[in-house]
Amino acid sequence: MNTLALNIIGIDVEKASQLGQGLNTLLANFQLYYQNLRGLHWNIQGKNFFELHAKFEELYTGANDRVDEIAERILTLGVQPLHTFSDYLEASEIEQGKNITTDVASVELVVNNLSTLLKIEREVIEQASDAGDEGTVALLSELISEQEKTIWMLAAWLK
Repeated sequence: MNTLALNIIGIDVEKASQLGQGLNTLLANFQLYYQNLRGLHWNIQGKNFFELHAKFEELYTGANDRVDEIAERILTLGVQPLHTFSDYLEASEIEQGKNITTDVASVELVVNNLSTLLKIEREVIEQASDAGDEGTVALLSELISEQEKTIWMLAAWLK
């Protein structure tokens, strides 16, 4: 008889490990996204300073909460979350946004970062669905919906 080894929340251990790896990739990218937002918040200049300074603070506050949720989901799956800057840099597709001070370049960076996060989230949500991991699916569904709306709003701002 072939039986699967299940973790404490009833998900196949091997699939949970793969999901943990995918979520760690997402976590690393979220950490770069978060840090980019902090830098944009601190360094934005120009006529849209007040509007974007506040928007970037709103976004990085939300990203900080999401980082925690992703790390806790990784732990729930029985995997250790990445937690060093060197690990984040190695695992991230998102580039560091350095010395960006203008409104358009700042918003374009955020849109590009969010697009990268969406790509990763869609890959991981498919894995989670195949594994019967409704907790990860729910987390990522909420993220995807939120980020799609943010991209739409920022794209409208860029026009």
